[in-house]
Amino acid sequence: MEHSAGSEQWDAAAGAFDEEPDHGLRNPAVRGAWAQRLGAWLPAHPGDLLDLGCGTGSLSLLAAERHHRVTGVDFAPAMLERAREKLAGHDAAFLLGDAAAPPVPAASYDVVLVRHVLWALPDPAAALRTWAGLLRPGGRLVLVEGVWGEVSPAGIPARRLVALAGEVFADVRHEELSGDARLWGRPVRDERYAVVAAGR
Repeated sequence: MEHSAGSEQWDAAAGAFDEEPDHGLRNPAVRGAWAQRLGAWLPAHPGDLLDLGCGTGSLSLLAAERHHRVTGVDFAPAMLERAREKLAGHDAAFLLGDAAAPPVPAASYDVVLVRHVLWALPDPAAALRTWAGLLRPGGRLVLVEGVWGEVSPAGIPARRLVALAGEVFADVRHEELSGDARLWGRPVRDERYAVVAAGR
């Protein structure tokens, strides 16, 4: 999880971060809903997965439970500490770094997974190009994004992200998530969605 705030703020938030239903996935129904979605978005065969802005590692854990080899990157050390604890015993490594320029080699991953990060980056188009370069041939980028809040909405609209991804990837699929209250632990009325992109 990365936003425009500094890493110190996210370090301070790490202790309570998982209390949000879609962050900690502590509710079995919420956890099951995310596991089901990941099952559709990720390749059926285990591979190398990069979770950028991984936060406390909840999605990393779901991917590892599907036998993917996970590398997580976040710029908040306290988030990474919790992610390492959460994935103890799994094939996973966590690195301190910037999601927009992660400290990992090019063309090394079958999946790049990024949730709630792109909207906060200063140059989303450049980030998409960087992330595309981290994928092996046949790899896919899985983005979960939205426009949160109704009074002072913040985020990136689906139509904009689909257009940006279409400049980098040949195959771009959009999936609406707002209507599935299980993912968020409650009904939501703002815009939440996933984009799965592949092919260059």
